[in-house]
Amino acid sequence: MSTLFDLSFFVTVPFWALMILAPAWRWTRVIIGSPWITLVPLVVWAIVAVPVLGALWSLVTQPSLAAITEAVADPAMLTALWAQIIAWDLFLGRWIYLDSRERGIHPLVMGPLLVGTILLSPVAFPIYLVLREFAGRTTARTVPDAVSVS
Repeated sequence: MSTLFDLSFFVTVPFWALMILAPAWRWTRVIIGSPWITLVPLVVWAIVAVPVLGALWSLVTQPSLAAITEAVADPAMLTALWAQIIAWDLFLGRWIYLDSRERGIHPLVMGPLLVGTILLSPVAFPIYLVLREFAGRTTARTVPDAVSVS
């Protein structure tokens, strides 16, 4: 289980490295432009989660602090949770990278922020939201802030 736990992060390292170390490279945009990159850590999640799907389903449909505390004591449940967190962080980092490129935010500003997203995305994400307000709107296309249903 320890190997899968470690693997869930290590399989995302090439994507993070592209966004942080080679943000302007043409292939970075092509690779990171695909939402399918998030499937890599989710494969690890599936390998770990399928055998404990019943317990996992109970946990997410009737969450409680006691149940979650008990669940994370199980290496399989903790590894599944970790792989899910890693996949979410990559998805969020991908969005931040793509949005920052459209807004023309300098890569030297974005590199540390993307590292922060890997380490503490709940801190880095609001920082980026503030930063993007000062960076202006996208020039490539207009993205609506909200969708209204008629």
